Amino acid sequence: MPPWQAEDWRERGAELTVWVDVSPKQRHGRWERRELWALSDPEVNRYAGSAGSVGKAWPHLQQVCRLERRRVRGGIRVAVSYAVTSLSPEVAGAERLLQILRGHWKIENQVHWVRDVTFDEDRSQVRSGNAPQVMAAFRNLTTTLVRWAGHTNVAAALRRHAAHVSEAFILLGITPKFGE
Repeated sequence: MPPWQAEDWRERGAELTVWVDVSPKQRHGRWERRELWALSDPEVNRYAGSAGSVGKAWPHLQQVCRLERRRVRGGIRVAVSYAVTSLSPEVAGAERLLQILRGHWKIENQVHWVRDVTFDEDRSQVRSGNAPQVMAAFRNLTTTLVRWAGHTNVAAALRRHAAHVSEAFILLGITPKFGE
């Protein structure tokens, strides 16, 4: 950042924090680098969001973030995303915000992706009454049980238990008594 800009921001009470996270080793066949810039600028925050058809400022805006992810696997892939947060820099600087964003993607990958892809939840025909909520609870329970059993691939675990039904009962804590 140019010195004149840093001085201007200091005078306005703006604060920029930057955090860079580089994966210490190759994971999943790729190298990863994440860089998060978090800007807290009270002068800009006062009117951010006031444009457009609604025209109301975002009253709780504390920081605006830019996340750049670089993945090297064969070639270099760069993805940039932006976020806004009501967390102040004192509560969450760039390092903490990156942890929070990565935690969000962990949930997205371990829960929502499994429900969307493995269970094909979006094409479910269950749509009335409490049934959709009950089915979602069963899907979550199934995912939790197979993860507790030590499976990392939910789809493979479902196929395994479909082929070996007695193991599925044992996972539920039920002793199977087939053939009686």
